[in-house]
Parts: sequence; structure tokens; C-alpha cells
Amino acid sequence: MVDHVYDPPERCVAGSVGPPGQRTFFVQATDGARRTTVSLEKEQVRLLGTSLVQLIDEVAPREGSEEAAAAYLDNAPLDAPFDDDFRVQRLSIAWQPERERVVIEAYDRPDIEDLMGLDPEGDYPWDGLPPQSLAIVLDAPRARAFASRCTASLEGGRPGCPFCGQPLDPSGHICPRANGYRR
Repeated sequence: MVDHVYDPPERCVAGSVGPPGQRTFFVQATDGARRTTVSLEKEQVRLLGTSLVQLIDEVAPREGSEEAAAAYLDNAPLDAPFDDDFRVQRLSIAWQPERERVVIEAYDRPDIEDLMGLDPEGDYPWDGLPPQSLAIVLDAPRARAFASRCTASLEGGRPGCPFCGQPLDPSGHICPRANGYRR
């Protein structure tokens, strides 16, 4: 069962808050006065954006073209407050061919198969709490516009090391390509 369903949302955006190196990434879905905000890892935002583009290019390249998506680009900031409803542990995207819609689902815990073999007496952060989830249903142009917003939210981070590509902190970093010397 999905807790928060937006089919379709009035607004669906990805964004980040905080200085480079300390940013928190969010996805927000809004419909009238109702808003759901979930926090994600930077890599989850990157994979969500690239996966959406690949899916749209495969199943709806004409309907979800960049030209069609341009009308739905949303460059406005995230809506405050930035309190997340839950932290995303698992994401999925799917195509509904009968409706020609993309479905993005986010869950606050991993799939049960991912937990198989782990300590059955393990202490998980969600123990005792009901599961939470978010489903966002978008047509192809809106999904591509959302994917563009995912990519834009990643920009403005820390610059990369010219030798190894890892992010540089203001104080530098231990560079593996320089045999551990600080760059």
C-alpha cells in the first residue's frame, strides 16, 4: 500500500539544501495544500534522473521530447519547510503503457529480499514504525522535466580533483593518485 499518491501532482521537483559537501537532497510532490517531502542520497537523485531519461527515450521518445518537456520545467526553489516525511531507502520507476504514464515510487525501507540473510535480531531504524511510501505519476513530458530538475539539483557541488575526480573539500583531500598526498 502506498501512503502518499500524487496522480498527477501539481508540482514535482528535486532540489538540495545546504553548502556544497553538506547538502541534503529532496524530492517534493505537491497537490494543493498537500505536500510530501522525502530526502535522498545524491547518488539516488542522479540515478533517478538518468533512469527516467533512459525510460522515456525507450518508451515515449516523441511525447517526452525535450521540446515537449520545456513547457513543464520548474526552476523555482523547493517549498519550505524542508522537513522530510521520510528518508528514501528504495526507489523504483515503471511505465504504465495503458495510461502512458511514468510511476516513481519511493519507500522508507529496503525490499524484504535485500534484508534476507541479515541478522534476524537486527535493530533497524524503522522497527515498530509503519512503512511509508510515495508514488508520483507523471506523463512523459513532465517526467523528462523532472529528470532535468534532478540533474540541475546536482550542480553546484564541490569541484572535482583534477587527478582522481573525487570531490575537493576546502582543505583539500587525500588523493589516491598522488599516493596519499594532500591536494
